[in-house]
Amino acid sequence: MALLEVKNLGISFGGLRAVNEFHMEIEKGCLYGLIGPNGAGKTTVFNLLTGVYKPTEGIIALDGENIVGKKTIDINKAGIARTFQNIRLFKGLSVLDNVKVGLHNHHKYSTIEGILRLPKYYKVEKEMDEKALELLSVFGLDKYADTLAANLPYGKQRELEITRALATEPKLLLLDEPAAGMNPNETQDLMNTIRFVRDKFDMTILLIEHDMKLVSGICEKLTVLNFGQVLAEGETSEVLNNPEVIKAYLGE
Repeated sequence: MALLEVKNLGISFGGLRAVNEFHMEIEKGCLYGLIGPNGAGKTTVFNLLTGVYKPTEGIIALDGENIVGKKTIDINKAGIARTFQNIRLFKGLSVLDNVKVGLHNHHKYSTIEGILRLPKYYKVEKEMDEKALELLSVFGLDKYADTLAANLPYGKQRELEITRALATEPKLLLLDEPAAGMNPNETQDLMNTIRFVRDKFDMTILLIEHDMKLVSGICEKLTVLNFGQVLAEGETSEVLNNPEVIKAYLGE
């Protein structure tokens, strides 16, 4: 059974059909790409998968459970985490505290325990500190633990956002244009990071990306979206050589 199975997914905004009869199957452990020209509906699909938008029709099954209609926070708890094209860190918090935000799904204490600083508060905070540092060290970010997130280099901020997403212990990680704004060296480092995340955490990854070098370099399978509909899908090399896909990108 596929980890993610999407069938007949659609959404309309007023009279505009933004996504129509979208389908996708992603096996556990796969590195999957969703590509298409600007305005094709890729981010809308991500917003549907994460509960930001509620589809007009269709099914989104994660591990066999239909998650349509669930709130974003409940979908995150069910096992889907995402990053954004424009990095969304808590810039005024330290690197360590940014990761701890992601850990609150699995490490909890009550408001009263927090306000009164009861023993459980200190116990859980210590556990989160240790877990956050462990995650940061995997990416070599532990030396920045006390640094404000805003003061990290751009490429490191992207790595921190991925680390925070992993702190929620997802089954499926969604990356929305992770290479946006990166120079070639940062993009190469990012490719290595994404591969590393998949292998180290046995993670299933779905990414949206315009950088075809990154897509062809790491994605095993692709779905191409055009005008809100699936244009092509399959093995990466096969899809990228599809005349219809080339035509859609060149606009001929």
